[in-house]
Amino acid sequence: MRPLIPSDATARAVTANAIPEREDHSLHDEILTRLRDHLVEGNIPDGGRIPERQLCEMLGISRTPLREALKVLAAEGLIELLPNRGARVRQLSERDLGELFDVMGGLESLAGRLACENITDAEIAEIERLHYEMYGFYLHRDMHGYFHVNQLIHQKIVEASRNATLRATYANFAGRIRRIRYSANFARKRERWGEAMREHEAILEALRRRAGSELGDILFAHLRNKQTAAVEHLKEAGPPASETA
Repeated sequence: MRPLIPSDATARAVTANAIPEREDHSLHDEILTRLRDHLVEGNIPDGGRIPERQLCEMLGISRTPLREALKVLAAEGLIELLPNRGARVRQLSERDLGELFDVMGGLESLAGRLACENITDAEIAEIERLHYEMYGFYLHRDMHGYFHVNQLIHQKIVEASRNATLRATYANFAGRIRRIRYSANFARKRERWGEAMREHEAILEALRRRAGSELGDILFAHLRNKQTAAVEHLKEAGPPASETA
């Protein structure tokens, strides 16, 4: 009978193979995060072609891991893959924005109602911590930090809904408008950014009281206000970049 306990040589071989696998997974996540942030923050214009060579140099990687990351971002809706012609940043029309934000508003509203039925005290405490972290970024006018934590708060509320179908659907639509949600912050006047913070105060307060119907209405209105800012930004940005750029 073969021994159930592997030999030292076998154990060393398994360990040696497992470490690079974890490292590869971590590297993939890091590349994906950096590339996503680069696109979301508008470093390539709407409709602009993805400069693979430049991105490889910036990230210090070869074409293969870059293209794997681009496939993920295409699935998220941030970019479009062009057959035999690389990729480009997805361009959204005003109608696209209206439809996407309407759906997102409905999803977040439902998530808020369900979250109030299922959320734990610990989860509320974590969202409250994130809220004050976001407020700190707001005071320092740190757009990158503000946006990152803002998205985490919305994601936490969706997770608290305890509805896997809702979470999957939300993730699909959130990816499509992540870039425009970030860009829309620049279209806001200082007063509008303050209004957004006050809306988040109301979101947190309704969540503390587990007032589901109220939270749902606040979240829907919050998304509508973001839609207005996004449309303003789209009009100010002008026509998309040429596909041959």
